[in-house]
Amino acid sequence: MTTHRTHHRTATVRGLDVYYREAGPADAPVLLLLHGFPSSSHMFRDLIPLLSGRYRVIAPDHIGFGRSSAPAASEFSYTFDELAAVTQEFTEQLGLTEFALYIQDYGSPIGLRLALAHPERVTAIVTQNGNAYEEGLGKEAWAPVLALIEERTPETEAPVREISGPDGIRWQYLHGVPDPSAVSPDAYEHDTALMARPGQPDIQLDLISDYGANFALYPAFQEYFRTSRVPLLAVWGAHDEIFVPAGALAFQRDLPEAEVHLLPTGHFALETHAPQIARLMTDFLDRHLLTA
Repeated sequence: MTTHRTHHRTATVRGLDVYYREAGPADAPVLLLLHGFPSSSHMFRDLIPLLSGRYRVIAPDHIGFGRSSAPAASEFSYTFDELAAVTQEFTEQLGLTEFALYIQDYGSPIGLRLALAHPERVTAIVTQNGNAYEEGLGKEAWAPVLALIEERTPETEAPVREISGPDGIRWQYLHGVPDPSAVSPDAYEHDTALMARPGQPDIQLDLISDYGANFALYPAFQEYFRTSRVPLLAVWGAHDEIFVPAGALAFQRDLPEAEVHLLPTGHFALETHAPQIARLMTDFLDRHLLTA
């Protein structure tokens, strides 16, 4: 299998640094990988080489995450609308007129905002525990977040702060994984170090408290699926208690031809199933992009 070297680059959008990983032929179909919380493009480190022989793969870090700029919460509006706006400008700066999306966790409402704004640009969607339906929300995991969204107080902030702490991050990586020894500690320790930087608690609280804005867009996302008939592949960690399997199956309600695969792992499925996900993706994308 041909692979291409991964390059580590930075673009400037609105005066902010957007770090991104890129690999693959410049003239190949573009695949835009959008990471979730509390990660960064680091989560795609194993997947990118497996896709770079066929696609131009681009994986940015959202503002506030990874190696991208992380201005203080008092200096930047940390909302999903703003993260999506920066991402859209990033794609335009790189001249990406068409791209398939890989969306996970936070990457889902960010990527789907791009699709609502410019449906003609999105050629296909791969969603890996990237939710767009109320039934995809795990009740226990979401209880403290829903309380914060309803009313932001010191009392509702406290349990949510723990989600961004070492134990909360480690839980997201290991929960639901049959063999935790298959998950490299480098992954959650990398995220933990970045989340420990000054200002991160306020940044993450602002974003989590804004998550209700995503719920409000669920009907629009679902209407987009019905009207666009965008090819969609759901590769989902079946043991994820944050975004549960019902969220994956729900895509078939609006996209009857959507392909759904439930994998025996947790929220960060790439940590244990990157080769399997890459095979499912190349089969799916080859049929929908390379033969288009």
